[in-house]
Amino acid sequence: MNKVILTGRLTRDPESRMTQSNMEIARFSLACQSDFVNKDGQREAEFINCVAFNRLAGTINRYCKKGSLIGIQGRIRNGSYDAQDGSKRYTTDIVVEQMEFLGSRNNSNDNNSSSYENNYNNYNNSNAYSPMDNGMNDIETTDVSDDPYKNFGEEVTLSSDDLPF
Repeated sequence: MNKVILTGRLTRDPESRMTQSNMEIARFSLACQSDFVNKDGQREAEFINCVAFNRLAGTINRYCKKGSLIGIQGRIRNGSYDAQDGSKRYTTDIVVEQMEFLGSRNNSNDNNSSSYENNYNNYNNSNAYSPMDNGMNDIETTDVSDDPYKNFGEEVTLSSDDLPF
């Protein structure tokens, strides 16, 4: 089984690309905090390269930026390529299959919620293709301006007394 679940913050804005076959790609790096505490009492971070395709890539490219807190689920993919100097280079990426926004838009670095709101309401994936569609081009889409969760994100605080176990 090849399954990875990560939570972290983007270390830079996603790198957006489009293939010749019109497939959107998002490349980004996640900083994931380790449970390990070093001798100075600091938690270390792992910087993990990730890649997403198609509609998921479009969502990441449009709504995630440096510092965004997200959770992803995917799989490890190893690859290699020949560098310009003729040497062979090896890569390890996480291919993102699912993603969740974990931070609210009010926690963004620039606190520019109107920009987020405008981008969110203008999102349109009517021409998107996903490998999960099994080659079918008739994908039902929903106008996200009618999204019942668009104002979701208020923080909820639970105490241990609230838990049933």
